[in-house]
Amino acid sequence: MKNFMIGILCVISCSVLAQTIQDFGLVNVVDGKNVSLNGFTACKGIAIIFTSNECPYDQQYRQRIKELNDKYQGTIQFLLINSHTEPRENIKTMAQKFPDWGMTIPYLADKDQMAMERLGAKKSPEVFLLKKSGQNYAIMYQGAIDDNPLVTTDVNKAYLSIAIEQMLANKKIDMPDNRAAGCTIRKKLK
Repeated sequence: MKNFMIGILCVISCSVLAQTIQDFGLVNVVDGKNVSLNGFTACKGIAIIFTSNECPYDQQYRQRIKELNDKYQGTIQFLLINSHTEPRENIKTMAQKFPDWGMTIPYLADKDQMAMERLGAKKSPEVFLLKKSGQNYAIMYQGAIDDNPLVTTDVNKAYLSIAIEQMLANKKIDMPDNRAAGCTIRKKLK
């Protein structure tokens, strides 16, 4: 039984690295322009972070995301995506709240939840680190930004930073996925 469980974990872990996604475009609520993954040809990777206007976990991570963006500027392109469909998460409110966050990251509206479904996002904040792979993008890491969603000073493992550093050094990502803690992104009723 133990070997079976180890085999299942390996298959799950290996499938994350093998998963690729195609380019997609979403509207940046900051300037109303369409942003696509293929628009960032100069960077070595893209870090997509699913977030929201209202989730307390997202609020705890805003400064950390800003610091990550500053640290990897010019190397890793950060994108914030809001797939929440609750009334307080509408595009107009996104555009109103974003300037107070003090970030220069595109804030993309995914109200039809296309990006959420392609990547398999379930929480906010949840991150997906992508690397260009031919015409598509390989998911190198997915999950939590770090190991402490509530207290920045008590972070022991900065999962996203570790994954970025390993990717930039062309090393195998030691931990390609981690369970994200945060608010559930509810699927839109069809």
